[in-house]
Amino acid sequence: MTDISTSTASAGTRGLTRHRFIRWTGFLSILAGVVMLVAGGVVWGVVSSQLADQHITVASDSEWFPGANVTDPFTALAEANIINEHALHSSEGKTYAQLDKEDPLRATVMNASFLRASLFTSVVSFGVSFFAMGVGLMFGLFGGSLVALTQRARPGTV
Repeated sequence: MTDISTSTASAGTRGLTRHRFIRWTGFLSILAGVVMLVAGGVVWGVVSSQLADQHITVASDSEWFPGANVTDPFTALAEANIINEHALHSSEGKTYAQLDKEDPLRATVMNASFLRASLFTSVVSFGVSFFAMGVGLMFGLFGGSLVALTQRARPGTV
């Protein structure tokens, strides 16, 4: 036969352990969220400053952001698109792979392709950093919710 006071104490200990686990999970989620927000922001800043250091300006005949300095994903994408238009125009619509190996335009189209790839890499980097910041924000909110819930609940009832 089990003593009632022993089973009640055991349930209270389990509740307290669960309460602490949830609370610590909340704190760790907040910490992870802050780290992800900061890391995403740092990456965004580094990519932006590296692009700015190149002094790239969106071509004046671009559909989007003509004349703007390339420092963000939107201007990088605009410049990549206009580079493609210029390359296709100069090669009469042919891509690098479609041009004859002896065609003097092949080097120009190849350089345009490399430039576009570099700009697309920066666009992807901006996207990943934005994603990290968004996930960090959600981790922080979920962690804050867990901490807030454990503050309202009594340790023996969670």
